[in-house]
Amino acid sequence: VDRPTTVATGVALFPARTPTLPPATHTNSYALGERSVVLVEPATPYDEERVAWLAWARGLASQGRVIEAIFVTHHHVDHVGGAAFLARELDVPLWAHDETASRMDAPVARRLVEGDALVLDGPTPQRWDVMHTPGHAPGHLCLLERELGVVVVGDMVASTGTILVAPGEGDMRVYLDQLRRMATWGARVALPAHGAPIEEPHRTFERYVAHRLMREGFVFDAVRAAGEHGATLDELLPVAYADTPREVWPFARMSLEAHVDKLVQDGRVA
Repeated sequence: VDRPTTVATGVALFPARTPTLPPATHTNSYALGERSVVLVEPATPYDEERVAWLAWARGLASQGRVIEAIFVTHHHVDHVGGAAFLARELDVPLWAHDETASRMDAPVARRLVEGDALVLDGPTPQRWDVMHTPGHAPGHLCLLERELGVVVVGDMVASTGTILVAPGEGDMRVYLDQLRRMATWGARVALPAHGAPIEEPHRTFERYVAHRLMREGFVFDAVRAAGEHGATLDELLPVAYADTPREVWPFARMSLEAHVDKLVQDGRVA
């Protein structure tokens, strides 16, 4: 794993090993800004990775850059595993959505909402608009820099692995609506939490929507085939996910439930 790498003007990527879902093994952190800097994703819980992450952050500071804060896209463990520790070591505040802050055991100094912006000065000033994109997690935030054409997308999409929309805090209907909205933003590059930067991200957003709707069709057909007596999730699983390896069925079952919930919301399934 190369680290760090420059991925856009005034934007660097630093991947750290985390307890994330396979096949992904790392979560990407990003440094935004050429003089004022915001670090994205205090992800790693592992001591040796934290040492490397701090060395990277302090290296930025030694170049005369000022770390203003650490930004959290959402509360999942492979994104906040180092939040309290890294913020304390660097003596900087954590910024996140209120729904994320309420699910973290680290103090969040600034509660961000859609319409806020992170304005970072430097030779090329940056303005990162805060975009609230629930669906994967209630407090999920993206950051959009319209001049650069860059969007930090957290776990809305990935270039390594897939995105789990788990029942309870995930909502498939909301998730798909947000992906459709993201496709209209005009970004040229998306920076995901897992995997390499994504060129022409609107194609990825649209492909994710198409794939989920295809799976929804499989789920609907499985429910209909079960007849008037219906079926349990465990009975639907091998039918709706017949093309999926059995070893990932525990994750598929969660996606199945999220799809069924959406079909119920849409009035197509009882």
